[in-house]
Amino acid sequence: MRNLTLTLFAALAATPAFAAEKQVELKRAPGVEKVEVNCAACHSLDYIPMNSPFLTPEKWDAEVTKMIRAMGAPIDDADAKVIADYLKANYGT
Repeated sequence: MRNLTLTLFAALAATPAFAAEKQVELKRAPGVEKVEVNCAACHSLDYIPMNSPFLTPEKWDAEVTKMIRAMGAPIDDADAKVIADYLKANYGT
């Protein structure tokens, strides 16, 4: 019973933190749907605007490739191109 009480208390204490989290709105442009579906499956979309000041078009290509080859993101070549093109057009330096 004590464990249940502690678990319930921890969940209730964390609720305000979740409520205060602001959802990321990416720029509405061709390809945004592929980005939202594929990228958000593994990590927060915060990474996109947060890293955009540092990433050139070539580095965005490298990031997409890294997510697929090193991190194992199940993204096919056609979607990878759409995602990279979206990121370069909307969040590149």
